[in-house]
Amino acid sequence: MSTPGEYYRSLPPVSKTYGVGCFMFAAALYFELYDPWNIALDYGLVIKRFQVWRLVTNFFFLGPFSFPFAFDLIMIARYGVALERGPFDKRTADFMWMLMFGALSLLAMAAVPYLWSPFMGTSVVFMIVYVWSREFPNSPVNIAGVVSFKGFYVPYVMLTLDLMFGDPLKPDIMGMVAGHLYYFLTVLHPLSGGKFTLKTPLWVHKLVAFWGQGIQVNSPVERNPQAGVAFRGRSFRLNGSTRTSSPVQPQTSSGTTTTTQQADGVAFRGTGRRLNDP
Repeated sequence: MSTPGEYYRSLPPVSKTYGVGCFMFAAALYFELYDPWNIALDYGLVIKRFQVWRLVTNFFFLGPFSFPFAFDLIMIARYGVALERGPFDKRTADFMWMLMFGALSLLAMAAVPYLWSPFMGTSVVFMIVYVWSREFPNSPVNIAGVVSFKGFYVPYVMLTLDLMFGDPLKPDIMGMVAGHLYYFLTVLHPLSGGKFTLKTPLWVHKLVAFWGQGIQVNSPVERNPQAGVAFRGRSFRLNGSTRTSSPVQPQTSSGTTTTTQQADGVAFRGTGRRLNDP
């Protein structure tokens, strides 16, 4: 059994980053470091006061620490990780674009006053679940070992549970619409002979390459070679001199190598002989 640290390091980058971001927002709220309405989606403040961060931060808010928050986080760890390790394996840029496309679709729907919601993190989670259900329609799923069904019905079962618990259904339905729109444009429409295919934009490939996390096969952009490097520079010896190259050792005509005098700190000085010397 792996330790929590090993499990954390084994998670794929995009799902891990999104899950950690949601957890950090909830932790900051627990310590009362911010007011939730300062990160909520408000098109009036975005346009009039140029508070553009609201277009992003609302997707990382899953509510305060509670059972619904834990349930959403488990959904990310279960279905988001399964997608990133399955159909999106070695396709980090494509998986990131799926989340971005879903967020853009939700922002477009939220422009309609009736569909507006201040926080749409739950809708993103439901989108992930919906796409998983289409990618793994025959995967067996059970609830508490009592009810078993196929993976295709997971979003509808969760929708029914929210209805029974009295939770709002609008965020769930919006997430399903965003997920179906993505799946239709990337899978169903091309399979039916459609010419239009939703492809990952070049700037997303560049973003992932600059990030330096994950793998994208057939990426049009090379990965940033300096990603993840904390420091690059020249090395110095303890006595303060800089070493840029190794000293050249001249050879005599008899094949004996003589060692030049070097600065202090050299562990051995002497005359080297070739193995075939008499």
